[in-house]
Amino acid sequence: MTQTAIPFLFMRGGTSRGPYLNRADLPEDRETLAQVLIAMVGSGHPLNIDGIGGGNAVTTKVAMLSQSDDDWADIDYFFAQVSVEDQTVDFKPTCGNILSGVGPAALEMGLMPASHGQTDVKIRAVNTGARVIATVQTPTGAVAYEGSAAIDGVPGTSAPVALQFMDTIGGATGAFLPTGHLIDTFAGVDVTCMDVAMPMVIAKATAFGLSGYESADELNNNTEFFAAMEAVRIQAGEAMGIADVASSVTPKFGLLAPAKDGGTIATRYFMPWKTHPTMAVTGAQCLASCVLTPGTVAQGMAHRSNERPAKVTLEHASGQIDVLVDYDLTADGIDLRSAGLVRTARLLARGEVMIPASIWSTT
Repeated sequence: MTQTAIPFLFMRGGTSRGPYLNRADLPEDRETLAQVLIAMVGSGHPLNIDGIGGGNAVTTKVAMLSQSDDDWADIDYFFAQVSVEDQTVDFKPTCGNILSGVGPAALEMGLMPASHGQTDVKIRAVNTGARVIATVQTPTGAVAYEGSAAIDGVPGTSAPVALQFMDTIGGATGAFLPTGHLIDTFAGVDVTCMDVAMPMVIAKATAFGLSGYESADELNNNTEFFAAMEAVRIQAGEAMGIADVASSVTPKFGLLAPAKDGGTIATRYFMPWKTHPTMAVTGAQCLASCVLTPGTVAQGMAHRSNERPAKVTLEHASGQIDVLVDYDLTADGIDLRSAGLVRTARLLARGEVMIPASIWSTT
């Protein structure tokens, strides 16, 4: 046997895509696991031609699921971001779009039973410790994928997956404001460093000579901007206490501009070495929290709602995303109780993905 077969579900989760795996079917040690995922995705080639990746950071993501031993959670969700070309794996972040498919995948794998009508799946994000309740449509006791919910960045409509995020503050750094300041200046650029669902460095688009309304392609072709942004991100990440920033996808980077299409604020999100074609679910929560917190770089760029929960509509490169934030203002910023979003997911394929036995063998 020259290859090792690993059972998998191939799913779209939100505006991302990748394999969903049972953690029990994978090697325990991280070094071997990373090599397995690199081979699975085909990292090392811009088209991931020797794997099932899609040649873009939103299509080289992996979800690994297991029954949780946590008193609250049903399912543990362990995430890996595999690079497109560098043959590296980052286990630090989590991904909210891929999380959109965790509830359906857990039910499809038989890790927990489905109810008739809808099923609440309590998920622990292993990478960050966040707790999430995913409400999956199961009208006949099985996952339904067809429905009327639409999300920008995905064609057509699907059944909604409602996500309620809790315990998202300081998951990576231990603090809402990891530097202790609402605004810091790095490489001459004012930024807000915030850790809500995802540690981020957030700046005004005008600080880089941009409008904030550029397309993803326009930004990706702007090498001067990416070089300037990376210099700021590295300094900010180090000040946030994040190790090996230059080789890690965290912290992510975000740009803000006044809304132009009826939303709360215009945003662009970076992964960080490419522009996200839409918006990360985790990044959306952090950006929404930045908008709602007085004294950040978002001050004066958007109207802050006094309603609780507050709906923050982020305009992104492919449309809009709504974040429903339940919070209170505090002396240190905001006390975030939960953030809710509606996404969709779809099972695309199921079967076995093959890994060279020289990388890992179960025999």
